[in-house]
Amino acid sequence: MTSQDHPTSFGVFKPVGHVVISFPSETQADDARQAIAEQGISGEAVTAYTAGEMLAQIDADLAHASPLANLGQEINLIKAHRALAERGYHWLVVRVKNDEIGRRVADTAKAHGAERAQLYGRFIIEELIEHASDTPQVAESPDRGLDPQTPSGQEAERADLRPAREG
Repeated sequence: MTSQDHPTSFGVFKPVGHVVISFPSETQADDARQAIAEQGISGEAVTAYTAGEMLAQIDADLAHASPLANLGQEINLIKAHRALAERGYHWLVVRVKNDEIGRRVADTAKAHGAERAQLYGRFIIEELIEHASDTPQVAESPDRGLDPQTPSGQEAERADLRPAREG
């Protein structure tokens, strides 16, 4: 996949068979990309996005999303991604052959400061990074949005909690 490719479902970004990973800084994303390459995953299997590129992609998706995109969590996920991209987060989208490799990629990314890593399957999108400060998950819906597992219930708070996690 390249940053020009844009796999969608109902007009919203849904890269099935990929792990979508967010990082607070470009340096962390670059370091994780190198570590992932050391596992044999590189080249076109790894695509990097800046915060600006992710924002542009999300805004285009939201403008062209089908009403059917609200049936799953794709709209909620891109809104959560948008909250992080607005804070300058960088992204890696990594093609993986199976769930186990996806989990190893997420573990590597977490070791390099990743905030989130979601494995996109055909029918389910799995969050692969848990934090000690996460609150118990509650029901998600198109109306309620994605559960960011933060005290306020807002995705933006994940970035605000970051210093407490690292300390």
